[in-house]
Amino acid sequence: MSDQEAAPAAPEAAPSEAQPAPAAEPVPAPEAEAAPPAPEPAAPAPAPPAPKPKKPTGPSPGQPVNLTVDDVNDNSVTLTWDAPEQVGPKGLDGYLVEYCKDGTVDWVSANEKPFLSTRYVIRNLTSGDKLHIRVKAVKGDGISEPTVLDQPLLIREILEHPKIRLPRYLRQVYMRTVGQVVNLLIPFRGKPKPQVTWTKGGQPLDPKRVNVRNSEKDSILFIRQAQRSDSGKYEITVKILDELEDKATIEFLVIERPGPPENLKLVDVWGFNVALEWSPPKDNGNADLKGYTVQKADMKTKQWFTALEHYNRTSCTVSDLIMGNSYIFQVFSENPCGLSEKAAVTKDAAHIKKTAIVYKPEKYNTRDFSEPPTFTQPLTDRTTTRGYSTQLVCSVRGFPRPKVIWMKNQMEIREDPKYVALINQGVCSLEIRKPSPFDGGVYTCKAVNPLGEASVDCRLNVKGFPVATGPESTMQLKQRR
Repeated sequence: MSDQEAAPAAPEAAPSEAQPAPAAEPVPAPEAEAAPPAPEPAAPAPAPPAPKPKKPTGPSPGQPVNLTVDDVNDNSVTLTWDAPEQVGPKGLDGYLVEYCKDGTVDWVSANEKPFLSTRYVIRNLTSGDKLHIRVKAVKGDGISEPTVLDQPLLIREILEHPKIRLPRYLRQVYMRTVGQVVNLLIPFRGKPKPQVTWTKGGQPLDPKRVNVRNSEKDSILFIRQAQRSDSGKYEITVKILDELEDKATIEFLVIERPGPPENLKLVDVWGFNVALEWSPPKDNGNADLKGYTVQKADMKTKQWFTALEHYNRTSCTVSDLIMGNSYIFQVFSENPCGLSEKAAVTKDAAHIKKTAIVYKPEKYNTRDFSEPPTFTQPLTDRTTTRGYSTQLVCSVRGFPRPKVIWMKNQMEIREDPKYVALINQGVCSLEIRKPSPFDGGVYTCKAVNPLGEASVDCRLNVKGFPVATGPESTMQLKQRR
């Protein structure tokens, strides 16, 4: 570097490197001496070194793939793409979207910070510009190679023909019951934003009955409480630029329960059968009838039972009725909403007469089971020991059931706690508790009924210990015990 190029830098470096010298007193210079030589200028300060670019801490991610334009209009672009094939175990930090005008190299970042979504909308664009667009993947300090659209994109509104996407359930007659809410959502497509209009039978809708809300992608028709007057054909029209349009028709039917049949009458009664006839109802509920339901009721129980269901004719025959009973009948009409609230009832009852058959029961001889008392098992003589309870047992039969009386020595045994008398299925028993020699004797069991009486006897002996007198007898008594 020459001195001329470096000279301008000396005044900047001198104040920072040299301290200012103190001012000297003026000394008169001799005339003969020459002036001292001027000092040389100071060398310029060295420039700071340029910062070195940081090296990426890890490998760069792969570039995004399948970059496509999802939507474009006069001020925005919607882009979609797929993640790179090579991402790594820690994943990506996000993506950067950039664009520049055709014919320039000034790339403008659409997003300040990386984002992880694979869909992005670039907004606030100028209509008529041609833009190059690219997307980069970011991972740490590494940035992938950009993925660029194949051709520059023209920012303008794309004209798309209108198309109504009518739901499947609205392609046939749409039925609702009186009082129900109607809420129809009709989606459609088209660009720019289409104009939607609704009509009913070629006339505009009544805003007091029907509410309509339109958006860019669908239209909603709402009726708070449907009435039969709301039935008809509704037509929706989607129009763009007064040139392109699409139409769809919805047939809407509001129904309710039908009225009852008319002129129900009994035509004939024979055997087990009854013939009925009637006329269709005046009000079918704004829908075609699905048939009739015929019911019968016995005059004794007044309970209704269904005889015919979903019957399509206006005359029928009810069979399998019970002879000797009287019946009344009622008929309901039916449509898709259900059975009629009221039924047509016959005025007269149908009497099912019995045939002239007289039943003669066969004669048979009834058996008389009456018989006088008879002992099938008599009493037997018994011998017992003093102080040990014993029983006397016998068995008796007879009809009517005989009364049993126990006697001792021809004296009736009454309420005495020493004796317990029982009878079970004709088996008679007398228990004698802890008998003594005094209880011995002849016992009699006597059975009595209206047809006669019978009795059996037995003898009861009670043995007692001998009376001991003297010491020898007492010793013998102890040995016996």
